[in-house]
Amino acid sequence: MAYKEYKVLYVAEGGLGTIFLGASGIPIKKMEMALNKEAADGWNVVFQIVEQKRYMLFWKREAIIITLGR
Repeated sequence: MAYKEYKVLYVAEGGLGTIFLGASGIPIKKMEMALNKEAADGWNVVFQIVEQKRYMLFWKREAIIITLGR
């Protein structure tokens, strides 16, 4: 399916939980609210990927990159 426009959402886990607990979870409620808002505006999920990158030299932090299209 061809889309006329795209939008990218970036949802990352919290930094404080990563520093103090060594790991933190992806904020599911934040991601759910963002997706529901975008779906109400006519956006569809096209692709998503989980990214893991270095955070403040010693820790790793996960994020989800979601591509929407309409």
